[in-house]
Amino acid sequence: MALEIRRSVVADAPAARRLGEEAFGSPAARQPEPEARRWPSANVRPWSAHDGAELVAALGVRRFTSWFHGAAVPTAGFAGVTVAAEHRGEGVLGPLFAAALTEAREQGEVVSTLYPSAAGIYRGLGYEVIGSYDEVQLPMSALATVRPPSGEVRARRANPADVEAIRAVYGSWAARQNGPLTREEKPFTAQPEEMFGPDAAYTGVSLAVGPGDEVLGFASWTRGAGYDRTGALEVDDLVALTPDAARALWRVLGSFTAVAGSVRLSTSGGWTGSDPSRLVLPDHTATTTSRPYMLRLLDVAGALGAAHLPPVSAQVPFAVVDPRTPDIEGAWTIVVDDGVAHVRPDAPPAPGAGPERLTFTSAGLALSYAGAASTANLRLAGLVWGPATHDRLWDALWHGRDVHVRDYF
Repeated sequence: MALEIRRSVVADAPAARRLGEEAFGSPAARQPEPEARRWPSANVRPWSAHDGAELVAALGVRRFTSWFHGAAVPTAGFAGVTVAAEHRGEGVLGPLFAAALTEAREQGEVVSTLYPSAAGIYRGLGYEVIGSYDEVQLPMSALATVRPPSGEVRARRANPADVEAIRAVYGSWAARQNGPLTREEKPFTAQPEEMFGPDAAYTGVSLAVGPGDEVLGFASWTRGAGYDRTGALEVDDLVALTPDAARALWRVLGSFTAVAGSVRLSTSGGWTGSDPSRLVLPDHTATTTSRPYMLRLLDVAGALGAAHLPPVSAQVPFAVVDPRTPDIEGAWTIVVDDGVAHVRPDAPPAPGAGPERLTFTSAGLALSYAGAASTANLRLAGLVWGPATHDRLWDALWHGRDVHVRDYF
């Protein structure tokens, strides 16, 4: 098979859609053929692999920015990855990803993320699971245990004039985490018409407000069908900046107890104790769906050098050695001065990186950079080796923020 890898054109769209339906299922209603002037969709770079006239694989890359260590990091988000059934296992994805990742790097995207259908496939391309996007289901009866907010925090219904305040609340929360999108790029920008009005995606958006009507949290929810205990209130977002704001929002959702049996919340950290449902209702949560989220670095110096680190001074020599990701193999020294990081390239490492460097595989560096695993545990998994001299210092630099993702693409 002589593969041709290229950016897709509109004439490829019907075949790519058929591949997508083959992999992920067909929609209930047949979708119209794409119009050239509206294709590709906003913020999508489509790629495809061809064997002669046959389209055998396709994917889309979206440029996002993600929060990691207090920095908005340019991100290549891969989605819709499909391979024709007859060509699976033939090594099609490797060259297709290589071409798309090269373009992403050229455009300044320093990390890449995706939601895998099978994580093992993408581990072979240098990605590793750092967290998950979860759906947590709670019985309405449990919400009755949430005590009222103290002080002057109250709930009110949002309106279009509150959109900027809602964005600010999300941004304040997201900047303190590792992984969430900034929501500055389509399709995740919160527009007034998407949140309010006859064509809105939600039945309602509720706010938690403090003195002076300061917005301290928000919940966007959809009522769903039915009015008995089999129904569920779907909550797309619940973001609160204070415990009282969280309680105010939970009590709004709990007011539906007479007409719905449960709440389904889209969140992350469902089993780590860090999502809002477990923080408020530790005895009543059940994760019903968990979608792993994977990360791969594209520019080691660009990603690590952008981080806002703890206010310490440090110097650590490190390396990446991984035949799966030759594009990011190398040796560096990270110099941190009062939390400001500088990543200095060093001479290319010998095979194995030498005895003096903390040395990572691609997966090990992704997990460590995300704060998802300690060097001690990465050593147990064979993802880090070299002297342990700097292990505690390295962990102190990169740990302290939870991994959270709130947008599925």
